[in-house]
Amino acid sequence: MHNLLDFLRKYCHVLLFVALECIGLTLLCRFNGFQGSVWLTAANDAAAGVQALNTEVTSFFELRNVNRALTHQNVHLFRENAKLREELASLKKDTTLTEKLMAEKLKDFRLIEAMVVSNTTGGGENYLVINRGEADGVKPEMGVVGGGGAVGIVYLTDKHHSLIIPLTNRKSSISCRVRGQNYFGYLQWSGGSTRHAVLDDVPRYAKVKSGDVVETSGYSAVFPPGIFVGRVKSVGNSSDGQSYKLDVALGTNFSNIRDVQVISTPYKAELDSLFSKAAKETL
Repeated sequence: MHNLLDFLRKYCHVLLFVALECIGLTLLCRFNGFQGSVWLTAANDAAAGVQALNTEVTSFFELRNVNRALTHQNVHLFRENAKLREELASLKKDTTLTEKLMAEKLKDFRLIEAMVVSNTTGGGENYLVINRGEADGVKPEMGVVGGGGAVGIVYLTDKHHSLIIPLTNRKSSISCRVRGQNYFGYLQWSGGSTRHAVLDDVPRYAKVKSGDVVETSGYSAVFPPGIFVGRVKSVGNSSDGQSYKLDVALGTNFSNIRDVQVISTPYKAELDSLFSKAAKETL
């Protein structure tokens, strides 16, 4: 208290001067419009400057958090980009290998070039219609392939068009195997995405892993063995737990399929005759 009184006595004239100046400026700005507007403008400019400074300071101290978030986002994008590059490289590799292997497997077969003119992919009973029919040598139960591998089987024919049951039809059931192994199962489509199907009845002692190639087994006259079908996406158990149930990523993209080839099997008539004779003898 004593120090405060000493301070007031020492600087009383200065304090009085400052007080009178403040009172004078207040009266001047209050009762004079021009001076008041000048004072208000100056005060607003000063307040805006202080606010801008505060914003800059706050933004500066937030830069650490922003940089951290950007770093995490860049890492995430880098990983996604690397994954997409790997998938793209895998698809390109599969396409080249598929075309080479199919050319090798089908070199002794007559192939009928065709174009898809109608394609239904919205339900369980999906069908394809091609612009080749009986006049071109197409017959029911012929196999159909495309650039991505197996497509389906000819179901009905007329003179210039044919109806195809694709792999993405619930009625489709094709004997397939895992490449490099003799174990086979039946590929069926259970609905949902047209890029996936299920290979069932694969023995549990089969060495199957994600990424393995699934191809036709050749246990019918429809497809020769070794025609690419897709790749194993995941390995699961069948409903009874006695065998594997493989989720297969199909090689054919049925949403934009266009050019296909119908396989004319030269020995199909002989096989059909043998099966017919066996059926008669059984009866």
